[in-house]
Amino acid sequence: MLKILIAKQIKVLDAYTIERDAISSIDLMERACRAFVNWFVANFDERIRVGIVCGPGNNGGDGLGIARLLKEKSFPVTVWIVKGQGDTTADFEQNLQRAQRTKVKIFEILHDDPETRPFEQTDVLIDAIFGSGLSRPVEGIFKWVIDEMNAATAQRVAVDIPTGLMADQTSTGSVFQANYTVSFQLPKLSFFLPGSYKYVGEWTLVEIGLHKDFISRAETHYHYITLKGCRKILKRRSRFDHKGTYGHALLIAGSLGKMGAAVLSAKASIRSGLGLLTVHVPRCGNVILQTAVPEAMASLDRSEEILTSPPTVDRYSTIGIGPGLGKASDTVKAMKSILQHFRKPMVIDADALNILAENPELLPLLPEGTILTPHPKEFERLVGTWGDDFQRLEKLREMSHKLNCVIVLKGAFTSIAEPGGNVYFNATGNPGMATAGTGDVLTGILTGLLAQQYNSLDAALLGTFLHGLSGDLAAVKKGMNSLIATDIINFLPAAYLKIRRE
Repeated sequence: MLKILIAKQIKVLDAYTIERDAISSIDLMERACRAFVNWFVANFDERIRVGIVCGPGNNGGDGLGIARLLKEKSFPVTVWIVKGQGDTTADFEQNLQRAQRTKVKIFEILHDDPETRPFEQTDVLIDAIFGSGLSRPVEGIFKWVIDEMNAATAQRVAVDIPTGLMADQTSTGSVFQANYTVSFQLPKLSFFLPGSYKYVGEWTLVEIGLHKDFISRAETHYHYITLKGCRKILKRRSRFDHKGTYGHALLIAGSLGKMGAAVLSAKASIRSGLGLLTVHVPRCGNVILQTAVPEAMASLDRSEEILTSPPTVDRYSTIGIGPGLGKASDTVKAMKSILQHFRKPMVIDADALNILAENPELLPLLPEGTILTPHPKEFERLVGTWGDDFQRLEKLREMSHKLNCVIVLKGAFTSIAEPGGNVYFNATGNPGMATAGTGDVLTGILTGLLAQQYNSLDAALLGTFLHGLSGDLAAVKKGMNSLIATDIINFLPAAYLKIRRE
């Protein structure tokens, strides 16, 4: 998995690379500039008018290097330098001289001028004012410039991190609002948080050769799930394996009018590679389940409409509970009974989570290693409100530790917390998956993986990645607008193949 380092660690990483690789800081800056320009040339036409706004430090030095390289590739480039009261760095000055020799048009912005609109004649505006080392809100001339850049009609691109956005703490004041952010080597923690999207836009990483030994030894609580990491988790099958090898899961789901949730979850569970699946449903769901999922066995409740009497649970490898369940009082009693008698890791979703939120005395009954899969509103019901995204992240870590459970907080860059304090952000998924039933599919996948004897964290990491990757593959074929939950199930085999093949 890819590590996410804090700003102070990144600064030390740069210095370590310079020392160990015997490379000068200006040459490391040149690597960064060339990596950015390679991305830029692949995404923008050379006829567009490019504006680059540079601060006085090394991020500004990056901007000047980028300007020179784009000029050499025949892009029309204009640079604005904003110095404020601070001194410029040595690498900034060296790249300034190089840009001047290349005949790049360079202007200085010395003060705010409400009558001017300096960036109106640009098609793409690149922010290279301040990097990840910024520790306080921008002010003065820098604030005015950022506000003017945000008001421009141009496409906006940030170098490494948008100016004004803190890498690993809450941001206040003016922040550059990028459509795209090109970050060097490693992502910043703030990129993964919902409130940052309006500033970061779509972000990408470019390799600049920072020292791998330092990165491998660096300590961090935050990680980014990668395809390579999931390949290491994915188990291989043996020729002499049989269906008993891959577990027998119990899925408790559905109620009158909500049997679709049970069907989706059951299909996904079977598709995850599970050996055997029993689905406990109210009697109204028998024909629906047996027709829609012939691979699953049905266990029927005494009730026609809701869960009231779960089967004996001892013989199952794991239990998934929640999709379409409802919150009737008899269902709450049945869930309490399950928690009292089943001590292996479970998957808890949807109405089962809402039952926990409304009956917090049940929380201590959760088996160690259980996976909870709330969406943000369900999570809020469990932990209360939060002031900002960083507080939400801390509440996620605290709850995982307190319950000794893995928590999968769903959304863009789904965040997965484990009791040791680590958080993993998912790399896959797309907005087309914001549709009914996709959470039920995730529950089925996670239940199937737990039954196959994946540990709770590995099941959560692999299952969440597979779920999002299936959605991505489906979106390529069907588009995001018409994506439905069944598409994710249908593309799950292709997602498995992609992880194994690549």
